[in-house]
Order: sequence, then structure tokens, then C-alpha cells
Amino acid sequence: MTVRQLSLPELAAACGELGVPGVGLWREPVQDFGVKAAARLVRDAGLAVTTLCRGGFLTAIDADERARALADNRAAVDEAAALGTDTLVLVSGGLPAGSKDLRGARERIADALGELGPYAAGRGVRLAIEPLHPMYAADRCVVSTLAQALDLAERFPAEQVGVAVDTYHVWWDDTAPAQIARAGAGGRIHTFQLADWTTPLPEGVLNGRGQVGDGAVDMREWRGLVDAAGYSGPVEVELFNDALWARDGREVLAETAARYVAHAL
Repeated sequence: MTVRQLSLPELAAACGELGVPGVGLWREPVQDFGVKAAARLVRDAGLAVTTLCRGGFLTAIDADERARALADNRAAVDEAAALGTDTLVLVSGGLPAGSKDLRGARERIADALGELGPYAAGRGVRLAIEPLHPMYAADRCVVSTLAQALDLAERFPAEQVGVAVDTYHVWWDDTAPAQIARAGAGGRIHTFQLADWTTPLPEGVLNGRGQVGDGAVDMREWRGLVDAAGYSGPVEVELFNDALWARDGREVLAETAARYVAHAL
């Protein structure tokens, strides 16, 4: 998503040129390209698929909507397995229209995980609940903190359900360091993502993630926290940013790799 202006073949080639060993993929471009073709492309390029994004949106009250969401998430698990990644990232979903019941929404997420966790584990895929900044709670994700994500994940085996730690969403939370340690102790940090918090936020907010090093987040500190918690997996950079998308994608990818080295290693 950081360089969504690149096609999948362009992305694979640019990663090879820069020595980037892995890539987190999003479902929509993979589906457009073809799941089997995308799997073959990244495999032939020598790339690991670190995660697939995204499943989730599991808060529906209506039975038909819930059934469609579960079916879509099972399809996402199958896509992840076909791509060779062991992690599907979940954005859990916001409040259904007309509802103000946060607790009920979170319980419906738990109910869905009870069905999806075993399905995913049977295909070698783990589900990673990603808490999103509270400003997204109404429309995108009622899971706002790592503590809330872990309270859900810990109802299930770690090989089924864990969490995604994204600096953009949790950097503000002074309880997050302790929750990272909690997640690490349980083997539940399934992916770690970097994005910076810059201000002013753009209109619409969603595409406001800053390039690593441009904002308020101490990336090296957060990297140290997940390292100390025992996480040794891939580190992703995931940026939604209109200004970056308007630039040459290869240039942005090279800049992102350099920023990672400068600010997170």
C-alpha cells in the first residue's frame, strides 16, 4: 500500500533492485492480478509475502451481513495460504448503522474469531487483530488499543489469533509498552508495522500516515519494545499518503527503505 502506484510486477522488480526481501500485500490488487499469478510472481522474484491485508469487518448484527463477512474472511484466509504468508491482518469493523453498543460489537468479533480461528489454523494462517487509533472506532474498528486486541485474542490459541502492532495506531497509548510485553510473552505479536504521525492531519484522516522519521513517533524505541518482547519477524512499513502516492513509486520505495535504516535499526 505504501507504493500502491506500482503494479505488482513493478513492485516485485523494485524490491529486487533494492534488496527488500519481503512485501505485505493487500487483497484488492492481488485479486485484480489473480491470486495464483500473484503467488507465482512473488515466488519467482524471491520475495516472501509477510502479511495479507485485510480481513475483518466482523461487527454486523444482521445475520446475512454476518454470513457474508465470514465467507469473505474465509476467502481471505485461502488467499493468504495461496500466497504463502502465515498472517492475515484483521481490521475488525466499526459500529453497525444506528448502534452505539461498543461492547456488543466487540463480542460479535469474538464470536466470529471462534469460527475463523480454527479455519485459518487448518490452512497454516494466523489472524492478527490490528487495533486502530480511537478516531476510527465508529466506522472502521471498535478495537482501539492493544489491551482490547489482546483481550480478544487471548480467548483463542496463539497459533490462531494474535495482534498486529502498528506504530501509527498505538504510539499515543502509555499502556502499549506493557501490552507489547504481554503479547510477546504469549507469542501473539504476529506482525509489526511502522508509520509516523504527522500533523496537521489531512481532510478525511485516512490517508494521513507520515513517512518514517517525519513525525512524532520514536521508531527506534518501538522497535526496541517489540525486540525485547521476543518478536523476530518481518517489520513492515505501511503508509497511506496521497503525497507519496503522487510520486514515482520506485523513488518512494527507496526512500522508505533508507528511512527504515535511519530511524528503526
